[in-house]
Amino acid sequence: MKQLWHMIERYYPWLLLLLGVDCFCAVILWISDIQVFQTLIGLVVLTSILLFSAILFVLNKRENTHMELFRDFLSDPTICNEERLLSAIGQKEGESVRFLASVLREYKNESNNMADALRDYEEYVEGWAHEAKTPLSLLTMLLDNRNDEISPSLQAKLDYVRSQLQEDVTQMLYYARLKSSTKDYRFEDVNLNDCLGEVLEDYAPLLEEKHFVILNKLQSETVYTDRRGLQFMLGQIVSNAIKYSSDSPMLTISVIHSETADILSVEDNGIGVKKYNLPYIFQKGFTGDSTDSRKKATGMGLYLVKKMADDLNLHLEAASQWGKSFKIVIFFPKLRSNGGK
Repeated sequence: MKQLWHMIERYYPWLLLLLGVDCFCAVILWISDIQVFQTLIGLVVLTSILLFSAILFVLNKRENTHMELFRDFLSDPTICNEERLLSAIGQKEGESVRFLASVLREYKNESNNMADALRDYEEYVEGWAHEAKTPLSLLTMLLDNRNDEISPSLQAKLDYVRSQLQEDVTQMLYYARLKSSTKDYRFEDVNLNDCLGEVLEDYAPLLEEKHFVILNKLQSETVYTDRRGLQFMLGQIVSNAIKYSSDSPMLTISVIHSETADILSVEDNGIGVKKYNLPYIFQKGFTGDSTDSRKKATGMGLYLVKKMADDLNLHLEAASQWGKSFKIVIFFPKLRSNGGK
């Protein structure tokens, strides 16, 4: 009904013209013979209405056909769809369609080339990351099996280098995965304490080198999420705390429960972030003030944390006191009843 009303609005001048012709014919009939006028006026009006309705029906069907052909052409601008559309429209519109077809096909070719290039890049990055894990594994075996042949100071330095390289490789790998069109997340019940323990073990050399005090208040809480994604997020948060730590660094991890979410808090007593910088910490490449501790920052860690949180449907919040503390809070929505809480 709505579409019919729009059709009438578009073609109402023709309806008025038809009614005008009817009026003219009625006047002629009335002047010539009033009895004929009384007999034929109803037939004239009815014929006009039927004629206008038939015209509306034909035009509406034609427009629907054109729209269907045009949608097919836009979704797949092949030569076949182009010719089908050209056969249904006029010559003037055909010139515009031919120009649009050439632009769309060029755009589609460029889009396909870019998609292929992006896929090659993702495969290269993932392949490089996996290849880089081989020398890291050899270094780990060397440090584990030949520790009696290496001086403690050298062992600490090599351990530090290994941890830094491992973090960089992991960050690059997850960056490529987050940009990928396909995801391989596996959602399950994840024990927060176990997950955190594995992360702290990975960063143990860096935490020990900085003499961190870890205050872990977690018990046996579980959340429903992707384990690897959560580990990556926690790893980047811990890494951020290490980079911007104070002279007597401390890391506090706790969780509270509400009716709608389980809320994980990771807080350090590092240099923190200035208030006017806090809204931008999750932006790509943002490093804040150019202080000595941030000169080598890439601004990618917390950006990747935010991207991963979005992928896992988790909400993030940050709070900080400049020169005193920095805290990241992760909200895990309660989508279903989880055991072990």
